[in-house]
Amino acid sequence: MNKQTIWILIGGAIVLALALAWLLRPTGLPAGIVTGNGRIEATEINIATKTPGRVVEILAREGDFVTAGTVLARMDTEVLHAQQAEALAKVREAENAYQTALAIVTQRESEYTAAQAVVAQHQAEADAAAKRLGRSQRLVGEGATPQQEVDDNRARVLGMQAAIRTAQAQVAAAQASIAAAKSQVIQAQSVIEAVKATVARLQADIDDSELKAPRDGRIQYRVAEPGEVLAAGGRVLNMVDLSDVYMTFFLPTEAAGKVALGSDIHLVFDALPGYVIPAKASFVASVAQFTPKTVETESERLKLMFRIRARIDAELLKQHIQQVKTGVPGTAYVKLDAKASWPAGLQVKLP
Repeated sequence: MNKQTIWILIGGAIVLALALAWLLRPTGLPAGIVTGNGRIEATEINIATKTPGRVVEILAREGDFVTAGTVLARMDTEVLHAQQAEALAKVREAENAYQTALAIVTQRESEYTAAQAVVAQHQAEADAAAKRLGRSQRLVGEGATPQQEVDDNRARVLGMQAAIRTAQAQVAAAQASIAAAKSQVIQAQSVIEAVKATVARLQADIDDSELKAPRDGRIQYRVAEPGEVLAAGGRVLNMVDLSDVYMTFFLPTEAAGKVALGSDIHLVFDALPGYVIPAKASFVASVAQFTPKTVETESERLKLMFRIRARIDAELLKQHIQQVKTGVPGTAYVKLDAKASWPAGLQVKLP
């Protein structure tokens, strides 16, 4: 086949495709169905930095399809790793301080037990001295014991009582030392928790330095390049969420007022005229988008246009997610009357 013949065949195929598209277009819409022109859109997501830093690597290119969790870019984490190493050293220091505080508590408790034993010993000695004093007082009345022995026994009793008070003061001091040592233990525990929280925060920042795709989608464009230093919240990439795709179109007042949320909508794309995609009305604007200079007459009010959004089912998008493209123009057909039937040319027909 020569080139002329090939071009004739290609031209014929194009003409045939255009004719087929023309024949398949919906014509003669029944009552209860209205139409509007629109364009396929999707929710945009900015892939941005959480902390300031330098972009080390960008793994995604414009037009790439990415799945949720895919690493798209990496930020420099050298400073974060150094800060984390410092925080881990502080954790070990705080844990040593905690163990030291526990040892001090044990020591103070031992001192408290020893002080209680001294009190008990002095109490026993004081009881014995009091008994000797009583016996000597009886004997001195009988003339069997000199008065000096009574005085000595009385002095011994007073000395034992003073020793008891001193030992009790030591018990109280030891008890206070235990409380102080226990407060040091609590303080050491608080320091450990605070430093561990710092370690966890730094680890979260390190993890967030790997910028990942939050959902399945397509990369639209790169905002930054490797080597650039960005502030917190600096954009690196922009992607579209292909699980949230919709068409925005406009209807006049009379038709828009009859559109209810959840109304059936069938979409026909210019690029795929032979297919009809089902959708639902997910948004109806409460204010007009195109407003004439005056709306004092009924004819002028009818010129008001309201924005409608037709959302495509997420499960249907998931089945054809690789083929979803944004920006494609098309036509939306809205069923205003639930009893109306879709004509043959607008029956659902999926790729």
